[in-house]
Amino acid sequence: MSWLNEFDERLESLDAQALRRRRREVVPGKGARMVVDGESLLAFCSNDYLGLSRSPALRQAVCDAVDLYGVGSGASPMVSGHSVANAELERELAEAVGLPRALYFYAGYATNASVVPALVGDGDALFSDALNHACLIDGARLSRATVHRYRHADLAQLGALLAASPARRKLVISDAVFSMDGDVADIASLNALCERHDALLLLDDAHGFGVLGPQGRGVLAAAGLTGPGASPRVLYMATLGKALGVAGAFVAGPERLVEWLLQKTRSYTYATAAPALLAEAVRASLRCVLGADGERRRRQLSERIAQLRAGLAPGVDAALDAAGWTLMRSDTAIQPLVIGDNATALSVMAALHDQGLWVPAIRPPTVPAGTARLRMALSAAHEPADVDELLRALRMAARATGARGRGAAARPLSA
Repeated sequence: MSWLNEFDERLESLDAQALRRRRREVVPGKGARMVVDGESLLAFCSNDYLGLSRSPALRQAVCDAVDLYGVGSGASPMVSGHSVANAELERELAEAVGLPRALYFYAGYATNASVVPALVGDGDALFSDALNHACLIDGARLSRATVHRYRHADLAQLGALLAASPARRKLVISDAVFSMDGDVADIASLNALCERHDALLLLDDAHGFGVLGPQGRGVLAAAGLTGPGASPRVLYMATLGKALGVAGAFVAGPERLVEWLLQKTRSYTYATAAPALLAEAVRASLRCVLGADGERRRRQLSERIAQLRAGLAPGVDAALDAAGWTLMRSDTAIQPLVIGDNATALSVMAALHDQGLWVPAIRPPTVPAGTARLRMALSAAHEPADVDELLRALRMAARATGARGRGAAARPLSA
């Protein structure tokens, strides 16, 4: 029998563990609604935290750019793909985050996966938070550096590992906002450890840029490590497809480090550049984020976060308390509700779907075994009534879960 036939068994194994994923076909709707596989649902799954992806200003910027630049970029940035729009965007991004220089990439995953190997290699030491995003993990593997994985947010262990390492070149990599837990790294302490042990720090602020810090300028600005206080040993990475509502990513930092990345990052050198129409959309989004409109949207987002957390606080609803679900500590748009096992998480997701809501169940290997959860993503596009509807649906799902525990039949699950 050919080994290719084993894939049937492997897929069946995923089904048995409630781990098979499937895609949905989506069309954005009004506000926070989406048409999902032809059905209109209230969505709590998008990383469009400020609700900017359908902004008229961004759409107009794209239309104007198409007339000037066309659609595609035609080549890599090192050949002819680095448009005037892309160059202007880099300058504006560097100014926005208060760092000397920025480099604009076509995708966030490819950015981290290639930036890390450009910074360290064989014989070097790399220190990675246990809950880092997959792109940082893959970048670490590709680098061939010796990888030291420290417990999530355990700075004492990180300090001990840095002190014990004989490597001359040391790189610490960390998410700024952890995408499945919603907590924020201690940026100032990470920087202090890197100063003490002559290490370089690479921060991934994919879920913080546009939302956190003064005017949404990100976690480095919130920590006072930009502008005159900028650290010479920090590289700041952020994506442009979440709070900014477009696509792509950038890395910013000291001139010499960014120049080195320009020369040595393979996903920058060998990939077709992002089209100018996207760069112009990001520029329009950046103006919104830094202005009064951005402040209004961040305020609305903060209000929805507070509303949801108040509604899920212990003692508010007996059924929720009895279900034993855990709302993790998070002040960000990412609000994880830990359910436990995979099948129950999928069952709760299905119950919410029956009530017209799309809240994704996140399962291993994205999160540790036994911590399957609903990842509730809030947005400035959500109205107070939307969060009330989510809370009502969660309470009903909790009561249904309790009833099944007393012998009621569960509906068939769908991944």
